[in-house]
Amino acid sequence: RTIDVFAANADVRCVRFTQCGHAVAIVPLYECGFPLSEPTMMRLLVAFVLLSPSAAWACLWDYDTLRQERARFPSALELMTGKFLRHSPAFYEWRVRDRLARLQENPDDLRLRDDLAVAYHKIGRNDQAIGICVEMLRMQPKRYETLSNLGTFYILDGDLKKGLTFIDQALEVNPDAHFGRERYQKWLVEYALSRYPDGNLRLPLKGERDYSNFAHFLKEKIKPWDLAANQKAVQAVLGMMRFANHDNPLLLEALGDLLMALGEDMESGDGNPGDAKALAARAYLLAARRTEGKTAESYRESARSAACMQVITRICDDSLPEIEKGLKVELADAQAWYDELVAKERAWIDAGADVEAEYDRLYDREPEALDDGMKPRLSFRARNTLLGYGIIA
Repeated sequence: RTIDVFAANADVRCVRFTQCGHAVAIVPLYECGFPLSEPTMMRLLVAFVLLSPSAAWACLWDYDTLRQERARFPSALELMTGKFLRHSPAFYEWRVRDRLARLQENPDDLRLRDDLAVAYHKIGRNDQAIGICVEMLRMQPKRYETLSNLGTFYILDGDLKKGLTFIDQALEVNPDAHFGRERYQKWLVEYALSRYPDGNLRLPLKGERDYSNFAHFLKEKIKPWDLAANQKAVQAVLGMMRFANHDNPLLLEALGDLLMALGEDMESGDGNPGDAKALAARAYLLAARRTEGKTAESYRESARSAACMQVITRICDDSLPEIEKGLKVELADAQAWYDELVAKERAWIDAGADVEAEYDRLYDREPEALDDGMKPRLSFRARNTLLGYGIIA
């Protein structure tokens, strides 16, 4: 729950009471006095809390919060922390050697060339990845896979405008490929270029003054913009993270924007706010870890805002450290899982085994992120604050 003052028009200001991202009461200031001191604001907020017993503080970080969010957005935490089925750099080095050898026998096999191009990209040899795709387009100019890969390689290489031209061509060939994920990649690039038309991006992309973000951009593209549309957008961004770079700060920012957006004007089918503030806070925090300076500070502020939307202002400073504490545990668990995978792939390579066959045999299902790190706990100071206001016993 939050309380703030806003201008209803040029002459009237109002107090707005918000619960879980929804404005539930608006009171003109002449009914409660003006200007409002901080104690008065806090008394109004406490009264708002106490007069809403049916809510039972459902917006606090109770132990079900993250589980409910993960149920609405499965695999989100795993993709953010890197605990999902993927490969090591050593694997992609092996795949380069393997595909080059196999192409000696089957030089016209375009699927082998796809594998080789992606492997080159994964080990940082993007120029060679692009070169392979350019050569493939000479063989088949309208092949969707080649157009899509080439556009993605250019985008990840920083040439957004050139990448967008190939993504547009790919969508002309197959608009529904990857469950329609390609169009969301197109929209994300267009959103980035709308912020910085020269293509020289400065993160975060969210507006510093108007606070518009990727979710707001999509609202103008997708009608109706409802729960299903937002969830589809979330899944599209998660797909980009899985198949491109899961720790890309731009993708993490876009994911955080979408996870937050649902609370603005819609609810999930179970009656809970449709957004996922705890997951959104993690996305922004991870983006902060991948950046530095003012950019990292801005992402941390977005994470703090997500956390504060769950609790009253006096205790929101306690909630972000709790999220960071949980995230640290989740990242350590994900890294341990990935380190084990890296060791196995290295052992298969050293043994001269068919690495792909061994991998498929062992990893037949997606891993799950650690749950213990996600159980929120009220700090001693936060609990005493709530006790002091008579909100919890």
